[in-house]
Amino acid sequence: MEESGKMGNKGTQKTFSGRYHHTIDAKGRLSIPSQFREVLREKYKEEKIKLTSLANSLVAYPMPEWAIIEEKVSKLPQMKPEVRRFQLLFISGAVECNLDKQGRILIPPALREHAGLKKEIVIAGMINRFEIWDKERWENEMKRLIENFEKYCEVLAELGI
Repeated sequence: MEESGKMGNKGTQKTFSGRYHHTIDAKGRLSIPSQFREVLREKYKEEKIKLTSLANSLVAYPMPEWAIIEEKVSKLPQMKPEVRRFQLLFISGAVECNLDKQGRILIPPALREHAGLKKEIVIAGMINRFEIWDKERWENEMKRLIENFEKYCEVLAELGI
């Protein structure tokens, strides 16, 4: 397991940040980086996450962050087709995962299939959540992001960052 990230901001609020290269075993178990487990323990007071589908990957939320998502989604117009489609993929596919004593989660087969998870995995910190990517999909996504990075910077500058 190669870990190439660091946990964010020592001495201040802990966040999920950095990129970590891990492997998933034949049973679908994935070790969560120790830095992320520390954030779960210290900031969220539990080693439990909600795992669900994202476009080409999976996303893992600490339970309190997931509760915020559910609250916001429940207030959206439920008859709007886009809201319903979002809920069908994102909300209905969510599963609760407890970390075992070795710091692993068991990713259900349907979620592994959705994200194309094979053996090599990239776990990417995203401040209040983290994403789980198949290494090949991750590398393709990074190429696309790098090609458009200046455009993304312009949009962020417009948003005040």
